[in-house]
Amino acid sequence: MHSSLVRIQNVFGFFTSVAFAVAAAIAISVVLSPQAPSASLELKNVKVAKGRPHYYSTKREEYAHITFSLDADLTSLFNWNTKQIYLWVSASYPSPKHPSTPPSEAIIWDAIIPADAAPYHPNTYTHPSPKNKGSSNRRNSKPGKNAGKPYPEGGSPGIVRLESQKPKYQITDVTGKIAEKGNATLTLHWNVQPWVGLLTWTNRATYGRWEGLKGGSTGAFEFPAIKGSETIKKEELRTETGAEARRGSPS
Repeated sequence: MHSSLVRIQNVFGFFTSVAFAVAAAIAISVVLSPQAPSASLELKNVKVAKGRPHYYSTKREEYAHITFSLDADLTSLFNWNTKQIYLWVSASYPSPKHPSTPPSEAIIWDAIIPADAAPYHPNTYTHPSPKNKGSSNRRNSKPGKNAGKPYPEGGSPGIVRLESQKPKYQITDVTGKIAEKGNATLTLHWNVQPWVGLLTWTNRATYGRWEGLKGGSTGAFEFPAIKGSETIKKEELRTETGAEARRGSPS
């Protein structure tokens, strides 16, 4: 007869084999869940300034501050195997000197949209709480029942509505200059993180029952000049013109 240790090993091996088979079946079954994500992304405002974009920056450089609005329906991305979705908005623009190279891309806003059964994360996108008026109301106010829960109230996660949203991150360029760069666009991306199985990324094409994202990008725009730079250029041009006129005038 087999010893107790051998029997325990056999039971454990059978258990792990069954668990692996069940996990594989769950991961593969996700392809049967239909997906039809849609989003509307709109650029609201873009400003370029010069200074220290972060408190830990060691030098002054040009950085962009982009405001946008987002209305997205990603509820179809949530199924029985979805743990959470990492969502982000990126700004991309080509290099004017090297148009054949891949465009530069930087994230301006991101958030985590967890499933109902997923644990809370500090970067979770939560329902915006109403602002209390008056210090007395603020002291006596209690956290709402939806505090710390995914948006919307009482509904399925995946609905994201941002109006004139300020960016989380200022974006810069490796050259230190980003003003007056053109053909920039904002694009919505996501990464679906399952309980078991492979990560899936933004799909813009249709694969079987998975429809591609409808919308989720803006038209091309240009980063404006730094405030006051036009005035400086005009003054420099006026000075150069005056100097040339003085050099060309007879003595």
